[in-house]
Amino acid sequence: MQHPFISLLPLPSPGGTAVGCVVHVPIAQANPLGIGGNKVPGTLELLVSYLPFVLVVVAAWLLLYRPERERMRRQQELLGSLKKNDRVVTSSGIYGTVANVERDADRVFLRVDDSGNVKIAVTLASIAKVLDASTEPSTTAP
Repeated sequence: MQHPFISLLPLPSPGGTAVGCVVHVPIAQANPLGIGGNKVPGTLELLVSYLPFVLVVVAAWLLLYRPERERMRRQQELLGSLKKNDRVVTSSGIYGTVANVERDADRVFLRVDDSGNVKIAVTLASIAKVLDASTEPSTTAP
């Protein structure tokens, strides 16, 4: 039986007899359905199938990467504007007043006790925030 899309061509052997055959499928008459009868997806189907992945990547960028980058930019601005006599809180929760800033050594000296002139040295990156008058803790003892 002859298939309408496939023609069998005999393979010649050195002795002149046919030993096998080659399957010849003309491109113009090729099966429009892919292997196993599945339709080959078009451009629109590919875009729709990759759309959830693209949406997850965009959502991750908007929800994770962008806010973190903004937070880091604000922290760098805060550290760049740090000056003597600023009231600060370190990342470990120590309140103090900036006594000296050594940017090249990445070090800040904090005065933590005004009466005893107690100073500690911390890294510049350990400064969490600069306090203003409205956010300062009360220094009165009970």
